[in-house]
Amino acid sequence: MRIVVTNCNTTQEMTEEIVRGARAAAGPGTTVTGLTPAWGPESAEGWLDSYLSAAAVIDLLRTYDGPPYDAVVMAGFGEHGREGVRELVDVPVVDITEAAAHLACLLGRRYGVVTTLERSCGQIEDSLELAGVGRNCAAVVGTGLSVLDLGDGDRERTEEAFLAAAEQAGRAGAEVLVLGCAGMTGLERVVGEKLGLPVVDGVAAAVKLAESLVALGLTTSRAGSYAKPVPKRRVWGRGMTA
Repeated sequence: MRIVVTNCNTTQEMTEEIVRGARAAAGPGTTVTGLTPAWGPESAEGWLDSYLSAAAVIDLLRTYDGPPYDAVVMAGFGEHGREGVRELVDVPVVDITEAAAHLACLLGRRYGVVTTLERSCGQIEDSLELAGVGRNCAAVVGTGLSVLDLGDGDRERTEEAFLAAAEQAGRAGAEVLVLGCAGMTGLERVVGEKLGLPVVDGVAAAVKLAESLVALGLTTSRAGSYAKPVPKRRVWGRGMTA
């Protein structure tokens, strides 16, 4: 089984970290390949970045010319684009936001999301609502750290910020915690015992769900919402910078 994991930003180091987490979760015989967009934001934080990264990821998969793959994992928490990718490709598409939330709902009545900057909270809430799991979310709490801060090597600061935000989510009623950024992969092992709560990593959750869908022979329905795109002329911009 071959799974491709798409980073939502252009930071290659983050793609490599995400792939390490995905491979750790993958079963024997599953190959994980990381893909990094050729253009777009270096980190996705806010609506503009999110829409830009969605187009970049769709373009990345549209022009992909590597070995065939059996499933796509989209590693951008709360980011846009998953519906478009489901129209584009003929294999299961699992978004880490949905995957983490669905698994969290199996572990407790209400879950909380700990993410990066506070500006991302509303966007994540909307993404969870669209996925149908928003009503089970007790809180989405920001750590005050940027996406790029997560990769700067200061693990102690990151853990402290996560724990403080997690306590806030717990006070709001969260019985399970979700890592609200692909760059947080690995934190669940470090802080799970300190919190006394289950901690779900979206990358690992998405990989396991993707493996399950492939093993069951299931893929995206073409019966309506995710029908193949209407044939027409489309112009794709290239090489744009801002």
